[in-house]
Amino acid sequence: MVMQMDMAIVLALDHCLETRNISRYELAKRTGIKYQTIDNYYKNKVVRYDRDILLKICLALQCEVGDIVKIVPVK
Repeated sequence: MVMQMDMAIVLALDHCLETRNISRYELAKRTGIKYQTIDNYYKNKVVRYDRDILLKICLALQCEVGDIVKIVPVK
């Protein structure tokens, strides 16, 4: 299997929140996740994704993981 190193994983949490008109603070309240953690996911500063956090976010936003986690070409 050939790996594409010109691709990257990015989070589209900012887009998901904007389309639902939900703030990071509101998401933190709904999920019980610390605001700073939500902010790191929002700003794509996370290197290792916690599956429990992704699950809580998806449940709160009523979306799938694929709506938040995207594979995109590296610019």
